[in-house]
Amino acid sequence: MIKKEIFIGFLIGLLATCAGVFLYSTLFLNPDLMESLKIAQSNNRLGSVIALGAILNFLPFFVFLKKNKIYRARGVIIFTILTGILIALINFNVIGPIL
Repeated sequence: MIKKEIFIGFLIGLLATCAGVFLYSTLFLNPDLMESLKIAQSNNRLGSVIALGAILNFLPFFVFLKKNKIYRARGVIIFTILTGILIALINFNVIGPIL
């Protein structure tokens, strides 16, 4: 039961981050998502784009806290921490080209 709630929060964190990346890239960069991500990667800005997209995780996190869904909020936080680690790996060139 608890693992299921954390997993749901993790998936919602993933969806919120993907939606944030999509919104940021289509509104501010290029209407074509893949093209804007390739340009961001070639300019060493992919980590920044992902970080700006991950800001959207605040919304489900605080909604889950307000509704007393602590384990779902924990899943969102776990995904956000893993996203931060991924961004650090991208920015320090530990991970090669993704796209």
